[in-house]
Amino acid sequence: MATFSKLPLSGSTNGKGINVAATASTGTTIHAAGAGTSQFDEVWMYAVNTSTSSVKLTVEYGGTAAEDNIEITIPGESGLVLVVPGLFLNNGLSVTAFAGTANVISIHGYVNRVA
Repeated sequence: MATFSKLPLSGSTNGKGINVAATASTGTTIHAAGAGTSQFDEVWMYAVNTSTSSVKLTVEYGGTAAEDNIEITIPGESGLVLVVPGLFLNNGLSVTAFAGTANVISIHGYVNRVA
């Protein structure tokens, strides 16, 4: 029978938001999936924009190639905007992010680790 654990994003301190300081690839580290292929992390991520302007956010999901990118524009002074809706990741791959403006986007979220 599989086990299920709800965990903070590994780039988070005590479950707090992760400030996106990077403005280019490779971005700020958000999460590193568990090692191996026998477990999966179901990743849920939300972005908050404290700027008054819309800001483009690029999430590098498991790599930095174009096909790994999730791009979304986060409206100015927004609340939680869903960015990653429970996508799976494993084998120690990382999620990083960069934004069009440094230090105005923070990432909140969690992973459901299934082993």
